[in-house]
Amino acid sequence: MIIEFRCEIEHARRWMRRETLSIDGRDVPVQIAWTTTAESRPAGLDALFALERVVLHKGKPSGADRLQIIPERTQARTGTADVIVDFTSGAPDRNCSAPLYLRPLFNGTAGENAALAAILGGELPVIDIVNEIDGAVLDRGHPSGEIAAGLSGALETVMARTLTMVAAILSGRPRILPQLARPAGDASRRGPLGYVARGLAASIAKEIYRLCCYAPHWHIGWRFNDGAGVWQTGDLSGPRWNVLGDPGNHFYADPFPITWRGRTFVFFEDLDHRVGKGIISAIEFGDTGPVGDVVPVLEEPWHLSYPFLIEDDGDLWMIPESSINGDVALYKCVRFPDKWERHATLLSGLELADVTITRHNGLNYLFGAWRDGTGGYSDSLAIFHADRLLGPWLPHASNPVLIDRASTRPAGNFVTINNRLWRPVQNCADGYGAALGLAEVVELSPTTFKQIVRHSLKPGPTWPGRKLHTLNRCGRLEVIDGSRVQPKTSAFARQFPSAVLSPRTRPSTAC
Repeated sequence: MIIEFRCEIEHARRWMRRETLSIDGRDVPVQIAWTTTAESRPAGLDALFALERVVLHKGKPSGADRLQIIPERTQARTGTADVIVDFTSGAPDRNCSAPLYLRPLFNGTAGENAALAAILGGELPVIDIVNEIDGAVLDRGHPSGEIAAGLSGALETVMARTLTMVAAILSGRPRILPQLARPAGDASRRGPLGYVARGLAASIAKEIYRLCCYAPHWHIGWRFNDGAGVWQTGDLSGPRWNVLGDPGNHFYADPFPITWRGRTFVFFEDLDHRVGKGIISAIEFGDTGPVGDVVPVLEEPWHLSYPFLIEDDGDLWMIPESSINGDVALYKCVRFPDKWERHATLLSGLELADVTITRHNGLNYLFGAWRDGTGGYSDSLAIFHADRLLGPWLPHASNPVLIDRASTRPAGNFVTINNRLWRPVQNCADGYGAALGLAEVVELSPTTFKQIVRHSLKPGPTWPGRKLHTLNRCGRLEVIDGSRVQPKTSAFARQFPSAVLSPRTRPSTAC
């Protein structure tokens, strides 16, 4: 197979400089066909990107950097392409003889200008990949921008996820088209210079915040509930939520409660701000609340979080997130609650965050937020299935089954209510971990997947703060998490009391 990218030479970008595209572990040759630009670009765009590189990216190269094309060194077209991927804004080539002619659309329009217009309007665009031969939409996704800095970073994220979708199509795996609404952005509100000014202001605010406060600072909420819980009401109403106390220089997040051999513990991510690495800790709960001290239970040289717990064959197991280590590891409890031993590697060689398992129609299904080395961390859902917990785990026929920042990343245990399967999902449309969705899984098999988000939960009067990204329950005990401003010193709180007391004054990247 030969893939041909059609790109505009006057606005060549660094991300276009490639000789292969990875498809299911195979490096497929890519050739570039340069065309002239069909549309004008905002004046000073390249200067703006150069400024962002210095100020926002600390001099590091970006996929949006200008690529200098020297005609005599331009990559030669080696033959007739089997697949055309047309990134230009011009009319499609109706004389194309390739069997497959793909055109990325950004909020329904082709070309980089369309992507820039969406970004400048305040939203990353919904990406459609269309086959120009018959007009069919082959894939659709909505990327997350939690690691995108400025206009150039956002453009790089959009193009990275576009290539993820192209590779998935060319793998031959069937695609699942989600129903995603296009953002109602207004590009006229803010031009390119206004956008970078906003990005610089946010960066400055973030740096000031990080100097004075621990960011983000997550905390755990808990309550005993004898009646209908969050899953039944679809909101956070009911008994008052309590905050699990922390020492201030640690944050607690991702709570997973379990009763094992007569004792109830909540396991959670415990991150020491001074070190910047998470471990797994736990605290016991009695009839009235927490009992005793927080106990460290699992630490590795790499960051751990999201301690998913599962009982199987009479044993208790944990799968903490270890995506930074590039694997999905299974730990066995050898002494409850504080001694765990690594037992097996379920999956290796991939970044898979917040792994959560459910059993459905006789099979185990493993869900995780998958990242292929580029783009955001919260927008791509991968599913694997196995007969047994120890595997072997096989990929879903349509991985990644969903690309949507608002409904992909797991946020706690699956639940079954009236024979209907549900999963909590992180809604990262307004930033990482900003809200929760309660999604009903209406189709799930090794070849199908469909979910419908029925409820959306955000912090409010019953749970103050700016974030909410985990929900679990064990018997009467319900747990969630959130974030707040946590000053590093009392002097900051005295000097800037509104930063602590008023959520409106906090920078959007704070927590």
